Amino acid sequence: MSDNPPLLAVLIDADNTSPKYSAAIFDEIASLGEASVRSCYGDFSSQQMSGWSKVQAEFGIVPHHQPANTVGKTRAILPW
Repeated sequence: MSDNPPLLAVLIDADNTSPKYSAAIFDEIASLGEASVRSCYGDFSSQQMSGWSKVQAEFGIVPHHQPANTVGKTRAILPW
């Protein structure tokens, strides 16, 4: 058995996760293995996403810009 920790990929949905949880996320990941891939995905042209720019540099997260293809959230209308 190898003494090396498992290599893990951390893929963050930045549109639906606050950057304030980054430290907690990476602390938990460190207890499981090594975060060898650190990526976040979202529409970074939005002003609401500005908080991610600081944590991207701090935690070595690679941003992947994905423009929003709709405005707002779609909501299912239930018959009851």
